Amino acid sequence: MTFQRSLILGIGLLALVLGSGTLGAAPKKKAAASDDQPDNYKGAIVMDAASGRVLFEKSADNVSPPASMTKLMTFAVLHDCIASGNLSLSTPITATAADTRMGGTQVWLKEGEIFPVEELLYAVMIQSANDAAHALARTAAGSVDAFVARMNDKARELGMTRTTFRTPHGLPPSNRNVAEGDLTSPRDFALLSRHLVTHTDILKYTIRQRSFGAPNRVQLVDMVNHNHLLGKVAGVDGLKTGFTAGAMYCLAATAQRDQRRVIVVVMGSPTWKERDLKVIELLEKGFAQIPVGSSTFVAQASGYAKPAADSPFASAPLSHTEKATNEATPAQATPKADEPMIRLNVPPAKKSR
Repeated sequence: MTFQRSLILGIGLLALVLGSGTLGAAPKKKAAASDDQPDNYKGAIVMDAASGRVLFEKSADNVSPPASMTKLMTFAVLHDCIASGNLSLSTPITATAADTRMGGTQVWLKEGEIFPVEELLYAVMIQSANDAAHALARTAAGSVDAFVARMNDKARELGMTRTTFRTPHGLPPSNRNVAEGDLTSPRDFALLSRHLVTHTDILKYTIRQRSFGAPNRVQLVDMVNHNHLLGKVAGVDGLKTGFTAGAMYCLAATAQRDQRRVIVVVMGSPTWKERDLKVIELLEKGFAQIPVGSSTFVAQASGYAKPAADSPFASAPLSHTEKATNEATPAQATPKADEPMIRLNVPPAKKSR
């Protein structure tokens, strides 16, 4: 009977996420605690974004690949480039042959196509486009290797001691050796997520849906965010999913309710459904554990560098104490459930894949 009740509860909760309903901030009946059940993830953490206090953790220092969650650090470094004035949202980027060969989830950039930085940022954060991430990294730092070095410098600045980046997109190495790819922990990505929601305008780009390609393309790409919780769970407005065979299903999520903001990072779930259910459970647990009268969440507005004139970013440094399918498979392969293929009005030319 207990098993049947648990099964019914799980199915009902998943229906709320994937159906038309919205999971509210104050459900009538709390889900049963699952701490005594087998883990369906490699590591997880819940953090109060206002204070940085950890509200829940389990195997939070376990190191594994973040897959496309890597793009959160790509955004962080690009933010710094824009805030310093070295790059602007209107800077034109011309796609190269190397950009078009990324594979995995993409917006099918064609060699010679030109798009501004901001358009490619939307492609990275909504569609998880590997080709857009590669083009942005290459342009911002002069080479992808130089950009990755900045990613690792930023990780050290934020106190991400268990993190090593080797790509700006999260694709695994060609030999599929996990140790040679991007590596991090749930705790480190919670620190990064807190930095992003507190010091950058990333939530502008983690919206549910947007088209890509105007005004250069006649047929636009209909980008739909891979984060299934957007618009389904109260307050969820970010941040980034990830999947590779080595990483399994990952999600760095954040939600704001009543001037409180919670960050949840779950890594290494066997399915996207189990990952999403765990994130929902931990969001509810996080909001329930923030003490009454605690500090409200406020994104800081003062900057450590004057943003470019057309930049919406305003940032402030953390103190030292605060311190794809993403598989590297051919783009035409059947997409994974977590990274659905974007819908085009017409099929893309094979040469652009």
